[in-house]
Amino acid sequence: MWHSSNGFILKSSAPHQRPPSTLLTRDGFMARRNVLIVEDNDDQRQALAINTNQWGYHTETASNGQEAIDKLSTSVVHAVVTDLALPCVDGIGLLRWMKERGKMPPAIVMTAYHDLDKALTVVHELGAFWFLEKPFEPNFLRALLERAADLRSLRLDKERLERRLAYTGVLGTLAGRSAVMRSLFQLIQQVAPTSAPVLITGESGTGKEMVAQNIHQLSTRREGPFIAVNCAALPETLMESELFGHEKGAFTGAVEQRAGCFELASGGTLLLDEIGEMLPATQAKLLRVLEDHRVRRLGGKSEIPVDVRVVAATNKEPQMGNVGQLRQDLYYRLSVFHLHLPPLRERLEDLPELVEALLPPLNRKHSTRIAGMEPAALEELQRHDWPGNVRELRNVLERAVVVAGGGIISQEHLSLRPMVAAADGSEQNRNSITLPLGITMAEAETRLILKTLEYVNNNKYRAAEILDVSLKTVYNKLNQMPLVRRPT
Repeated sequence: MWHSSNGFILKSSAPHQRPPSTLLTRDGFMARRNVLIVEDNDDQRQALAINTNQWGYHTETASNGQEAIDKLSTSVVHAVVTDLALPCVDGIGLLRWMKERGKMPPAIVMTAYHDLDKALTVVHELGAFWFLEKPFEPNFLRALLERAADLRSLRLDKERLERRLAYTGVLGTLAGRSAVMRSLFQLIQQVAPTSAPVLITGESGTGKEMVAQNIHQLSTRREGPFIAVNCAALPETLMESELFGHEKGAFTGAVEQRAGCFELASGGTLLLDEIGEMLPATQAKLLRVLEDHRVRRLGGKSEIPVDVRVVAATNKEPQMGNVGQLRQDLYYRLSVFHLHLPPLRERLEDLPELVEALLPPLNRKHSTRIAGMEPAALEELQRHDWPGNVRELRNVLERAVVVAGGGIISQEHLSLRPMVAAADGSEQNRNSITLPLGITMAEAETRLILKTLEYVNNNKYRAAEILDVSLKTVYNKLNQMPLVRRPT
C-alpha cells in the first residue's frame, strides 16, 4: 500500500521478525516504542502516522509545537519526528524547549530544500538527532527511527539503573555498596555502550560472567545473543571448531557443517571465560579475528564477516611484561578496558545487599517464601572467609532457603565450614590439611587434590575452582594417581 502527500511518498512494509519498534520489559513482555509525529499538514501527518504504526510503533501526533510540548511533558516518547515550519511554536522553538529541559527523546527533523541551512543549525546547535530533506524515502525514516529509539531506550535504562544503584546498591545482577563495587559499577556503565573489548579478572566465583552479562544488557547489542565459552572446559582438539566452526569433512567426525561461537554471537556479545587456558596457536587465530572481524571455518575456503563484541575473563591477574599464559599482543588487544572483581572477603560490607539480591531468584527456583535473614545469621556470614566467593555464598543461601522453606533464615539454617582452635591457640579450619616435613611435592599435590575433592563431595569442577587450576588439570592429575587412591 502506498500513501502519497505533498511533501513525500511513504510505503508500508511488513515488520521485521523481531520488530526493532518493540523492547523487552522486565517481565518478559514486548512493549511498543512510542513515536511523536509533529506536522501541521493533515495529509502528511496522517500518512506518517499510518506508516509508523505499520512499522510497529505506537504513534501519537501533534499539529503544532505547543501541542507537542504538552504531550512530551506527560508521556514517555522514544523518538520525535518534527517539521520546522509549525504554527504556535515552530520546530526550532520545540527543539530549544527540549534541549533546555534535557533528557528528551532524539528528534528527527523534516525540512524542505530551502530550509537546509536551518536544519543543519538545529542538528549542530540544538542537538537534533538527524534531518530528512523532503521528499525522502520511507526506509530512511524507518532506519533513523530504529536508531533514535534504541538511543532513547539506552538512556532510559541508564537513568533507571543509576536510580536503582543509588537507592539499593544493585546494578543488574551485581550488588554492593562498598567503594570498590561502586567504582566497578561506574566503569561498567562507562564501557557498556561502547564496542571496546573488555578483560575481566578476579578469583573464581567472584562473578565475572555476571559482569559480562551486565555489559551486554547495558549495550546496544542487548537484543542480540550472549554466548559464554569456558575455554578451560574445552578439549584442545575441539577449541578451534567451537570458536570458528567447521565444514563437513574438515576432520574425523565432522559429519556436517557447523557454525562456531563467533558466528552464533554475531550481533551480540561473546564471553571467552578462562581465556588463559587457550593454546598459543588458537590465541594467534583469535587475535586475527579480533583485528579483521572475519572468521574462517576449519576446512573452509572463504572468510565470513562477524560483528561480535568480545569480553574475556580469567582468574589469573595478568601483569605487565608477564602476562601468564596469554600472548602479549592478545593481552593488549583484549585489555582495552580492564575490570577487576575483588574477592568477597575484601568487601564483607556488601553481604546485606548480596543476600537481598540473591534471595528472590532462589525463592522463585524452589517455590519458597524466605523474607530475609536474622541479624545473628548475617553476622555469622560476615565471620566466614569465603574462599569460593559469591558462588559459595549463593550455594550457602540456596541450602538455607531449602532448609528454612519460609520465614526468616536463622543461624541453624546455615552450613558453613566451622573454625576451631588449633594447638597454638589460633583459628584453623576443620577442612585444612597438614603436611609433614620431608613429603615429596608430588605427594603433597596428591593429598591437596584429594582433600579438596573430599570437601566438595567429589565435584571436580568446584575443586578446580578452589585449587585455581583448570578442570582439565584436575582430570590429568587424577589419571596420574594409582587407581586405589582415586576417588570414586
